[in-house]
Amino acid sequence: MANEQSAFFPNGPTVVITANSSAPTAAQILPTFTAVTPPTNQYRVVNVGSVTAFLGVGATAAIAVTNAAAVTTTGNGIPIVAGAVEVFNFPPTSFFTATAASSCVLYVTPGQGL
Repeated sequence: MANEQSAFFPNGPTVVITANSSAPTAAQILPTFTAVTPPTNQYRVVNVGSVTAFLGVGATAAIAVTNAAAVTTTGNGIPIVAGAVEVFNFPPTSFFTATAASSCVLYVTPGQGL
């Protein structure tokens, strides 16, 4: 039997993060749990901006803001290039924010699949 990957299935509200040189207040993005939708720890991140954003994720809002720093040599910010659509695994109670060289919009949606 072939190993199958399911298409991404949203499982909660999409949150808009407007990144700038200073990280905005981090948002906790909680998946929706029901009897037919098991807990998920996947998040789809879409960068609709024209610059690279540095995604900060953490167990608290403060950690997410610290992790959103632009990476120059090493750091915890996850670069999301302009136009990228990425799916990541994070704990289901994570907080999210981002920084960018200029204004940039990211959409973050909890769910499952690729």
